Amino acid sequence: MNTCWSVRAWPELLWQADGASHLHFDHLDTHVFTIADDDTPLSGNTVWHGMAADGDVGVAWDWVMISRDVVAMADPMCVVSNLRLLGPQGEVLTAWESARHLSQIVYSLPWQSEVQRVLQQLND
Repeated sequence: MNTCWSVRAWPELLWQADGASHLHFDHLDTHVFTIADDDTPLSGNTVWHGMAADGDVGVAWDWVMISRDVVAMADPMCVVSNLRLLGPQGEVLTAWESARHLSQIVYSLPWQSEVQRVLQQLND
């Protein structure tokens, strides 16, 4: 299993921020943390893998079920990745500056349907 935080251990890759949304990612793993009850919504994390010229790229984040058949990112500012994004002058962007670019990657992925697929398998 590839947990969300394991992506931090992958070799770091430098990548131009304005090109990050052009990377292709495939679903690698989704983990469910809790079984929903009256006080605790269903939650977990999902990990996605891509290839760049210099190696493997990973993005991962926590999710939470907010209503029946609707999942959302638990914290849109907390996408874990081994990408270190570069600005126009070649400077490494801060986590805050990188968040917008990483969110664009997440937005482009069919991650909600993958999480729903995993949840359906648990119910079968």
